[in-house]
Amino acid sequence: MTKTSLFPRWTVAAPLVAWALLAGVLLGLGGSVYAAVLMAGLLWSVFAGVHHAEVVAHRVGEPFGSLVLAVAVTIIEVALIVSLMVAGGPDASGLARDTVFAAVMIILNAIVGLCLLEGGVLHKEQAFRADGVRAALTTLVAISVLTLILPNYTTSVPGPVYSKAQLVFIAIVSAILYGTFLLVQNVRHRRYFLAEGDGAGADVHVAPPSTRGAFFAAGLLLGCLGAVVLLAKALAPTLEAVTEAIGAPTSFVGVIIAAIVLLPEGTAAVRAAHCNRLQTSLNLALGSALASIGLTIPAVALVSLITGMPLALGIDMKATVLFILSLFVSVLSLGTGRTTILQGAVLLVIFGVYVLTAIIP
Repeated sequence: MTKTSLFPRWTVAAPLVAWALLAGVLLGLGGSVYAAVLMAGLLWSVFAGVHHAEVVAHRVGEPFGSLVLAVAVTIIEVALIVSLMVAGGPDASGLARDTVFAAVMIILNAIVGLCLLEGGVLHKEQAFRADGVRAALTTLVAISVLTLILPNYTTSVPGPVYSKAQLVFIAIVSAILYGTFLLVQNVRHRRYFLAEGDGAGADVHVAPPSTRGAFFAAGLLLGCLGAVVLLAKALAPTLEAVTEAIGAPTSFVGVIIAAIVLLPEGTAAVRAAHCNRLQTSLNLALGSALASIGLTIPAVALVSLITGMPLALGIDMKATVLFILSLFVSVLSLGTGRTTILQGAVLLVIFGVYVLTAIIP
């Protein structure tokens, strides 16, 4: 974002081009060359979406600004999961679990790890408000265990699924926990999520956009995010073919799609760390992880209860070990209010192991 132009031409053109490419899919265009064009359009939309999210965030300020991209992407993610669940039927019972698990692992290890490594390399040591991060991690650990691990150990229905009564209760609890976190973040203890002297980045002294400009950016952001998800869905058959060619399980497609959908948040978070605004990076990353579980699980649970489709939530033992390791290391790494390159390196190594075991179980 610059003083001279809040809306460079390439950022306005991105959603228009992306939706034109989607129209080509509906008209029957295909093949490997067109798939490559679709991928280029997808990445273009991703980076344009990051720009528009930053415009909106600059208008509303922190910590509300960090919620903009997280909630927008999560709503689109929920729409994608639900549409694929309906289309896939019983065979898609584990789709929500695989996508949510992949999203949280990518956020905790890849995005946070890159932010800490980038910030450590450029600024040696970075500080943030530990109170806010602890609140986010406490909520994340609770929701994660209740939704992704506990279903393997209940006995009313053979795991990894909940009974209807259990599923309703867990969905309500997830929504309550996420709603309470939002109340703490944005109302009751807002200062926990604001860095002292926040605004070391270059954009701090740029005048916020007008309300009209912010609404225009929000519309472009939604257009970009919608195009990203639909383009990812259109590329799913190609991704499945690539996955099969490298010998990975079909669930790895969910990892790839989750990575693409999370790219706007990841890019924005790393850019904030680059500008020595680690508090903003962590607000984005941890808020996205919480939104991914706290909004997605209640939504897919509602779809499952209405349609009668099975919903498998429990992750397997290998995934459980990596998940608990990720949560444990995150709590230790972010518990002091200061970070160096070491914490970033450890988290990135865990992510590498996760990707390896996802491809070679």
